[in-house]
Amino acid sequence: MNRIGLRTQGPSVLSRGRRSTGHAYSQRMAMSSSVASSQEPGETAAQAHRSDRSVLSKQKTKRRHLVFNNRTGPSLQHFLAQPLGDSTAHLESAAASSAEPERVPYMSVSDWGEGRKYYVEVYGCQMNVNDTEILMSVLNKAGYKRTMTLDDADVIFLMTCAIREKAEDRIWSRLSHLKSLKTKTRPDRAPMVGVLGCMAERLKEKLLESDRLVDVVCGPDAYRSLPRLLSLRAMSADGVANVMLSADETYADITPVRLDDNKISVHLSVMRGCNNMCSFCIVPFTRGTERSRDIDSIVSEVRRLSAQGVREVTLLGQNVNSYRDTSSSAVFADDGVGGGSDLSRGFSTIYKRKEGGRRFAELLHRVAQIDPEMRVRFTSPHPKDFPDELLQVIRDNPNVCRSIHLPLQSGSTSCLQRMRRGYSREAFLELVHHIRSVIPDVAFSTDVIAGFCGETEDEHRETVDMMRAVGFDTAFMFAYSMRERTHAHRKYSDDVPADAKGRRLEEIIATFHDVAREKNQRLVGMQGLVLYEGLTKKRGRPFGSDDYGHKVFLNMPPSLQLKPGEYVKVRIEAATSASLTAAVVEKTTLARYYSDNPQANICAGPIVGRAPSSLEPVVAEAAGALAV
Repeated sequence: MNRIGLRTQGPSVLSRGRRSTGHAYSQRMAMSSSVASSQEPGETAAQAHRSDRSVLSKQKTKRRHLVFNNRTGPSLQHFLAQPLGDSTAHLESAAASSAEPERVPYMSVSDWGEGRKYYVEVYGCQMNVNDTEILMSVLNKAGYKRTMTLDDADVIFLMTCAIREKAEDRIWSRLSHLKSLKTKTRPDRAPMVGVLGCMAERLKEKLLESDRLVDVVCGPDAYRSLPRLLSLRAMSADGVANVMLSADETYADITPVRLDDNKISVHLSVMRGCNNMCSFCIVPFTRGTERSRDIDSIVSEVRRLSAQGVREVTLLGQNVNSYRDTSSSAVFADDGVGGGSDLSRGFSTIYKRKEGGRRFAELLHRVAQIDPEMRVRFTSPHPKDFPDELLQVIRDNPNVCRSIHLPLQSGSTSCLQRMRRGYSREAFLELVHHIRSVIPDVAFSTDVIAGFCGETEDEHRETVDMMRAVGFDTAFMFAYSMRERTHAHRKYSDDVPADAKGRRLEEIIATFHDVAREKNQRLVGMQGLVLYEGLTKKRGRPFGSDDYGHKVFLNMPPSLQLKPGEYVKVRIEAATSASLTAAVVEKTTLARYYSDNPQANICAGPIVGRAPSSLEPVVAEAAGALAV
């Protein structure tokens, strides 16, 4: 693929966030891309090596693409040769003076987006939903307008996921469908198509060269540059991509535009990226290293959400409980100790952990204090980052939901070692028992992978046994899908046959449902607190959710009028493995309900000691999740 050599001028294209001067400069310089080969302009590397007769008979010109990434920037000598001044303005001036005007085409780009309409489809995790809301804020500020109708769109965006092959297959299928929209249905005003998110970073070149299916590719850390990328694409026939990963981009200064203004539940990103480098996971390669938003911006956003009537906020991050804020807060002092930074007992990391900073326990505590009527959740954590300080915050704040996501992945120590998870089967079980000793009515959700590289029948059986031993309330279970660039792709073979993966996955799913059904059946006749969310889309049935992550269908008295965001006291009437059905007793508030019905706490004050690990099933122990 040919790449056009560029030098950037100023931070306007890629970077308007807060960065250190040195990093901002290196970002601008790294945007430069080098010519990939010595062939003539328009000639591909393959053509350069063909015989003269092949060139004459089969020569085919490929599209030239403009790609900004972290791999094709200038050399270290080029960077060191630039004059360094005392200010950001001096650096920008130096960069500008050394760039020829014709080599910086985006500097004269007109505002192509003014009044144009965009349409967004979101695939994958809640982080993609949050990214979409950031993206919409950027586009709206640039003059674009969102449309809910595909046929009205000038630009169509797909926010993509790369965590499994099936997720990517859905996007390729959707792109093929959109091609017909460009070439057959609307050839006179063909829309641009943009691929965003994790798949954009992972398959940037393939996306641009795939039969002209995609016009613009934009990675998770480059949404600020999207208006300029669209303008660049409008000026030429070339595909355009920016997939640069940032060491400090958190979009903290951007107020998201919510996909649904009427929702009472919001996901709020507090950190991005991941350092864990689990052998099966593509996330560190598509979303970069960990960086955390400053606590001031998070607290301010939660206050705004509370004032808008939001009744549930979920703190979001790829490894949310490794949050570490080292910013200079105007409100919250940093004592330099970094309380709440201890690893869970028996857990380790493959990277060197940094000390100091405000940790997740403090952030969760500060957020919980903002509004006693706003429920607070967090996802997705890593089991290694559950220090006692964090458990105390969950235990001592009634509005922090007692539902903890604890990704298992495998119940076999040997398989966990190949996965580079940093813990053993025994360490995971000890953590489960320790959390239950502090928060007796806690509910656990988890992630499980079936058929990882080299998994034996005995290792699979250990995972099935672990599902019974822990007694998870919710589980996300998948067959393993090999991802390029991961440690597993480099070191292992995807050697478990597809039929074996499928059978093992079915056994894991069946075991989960058996245990969850038994646990939920024990809740029948008990009372609980439910946040009313509205009516289901298909049947118009009233529903809500409890503190423990259960979906609860509501039987309401005809005279009772509820608005989304109100709390109700309920009595459980029926249960399945996935949901509860309850009769509404009365309206209430979160504070009043837990004042009348104090939560069960075995421990009071500082946490001392741990419960011994055990492989005994815990269905009976955890059955009273809603009991009061």
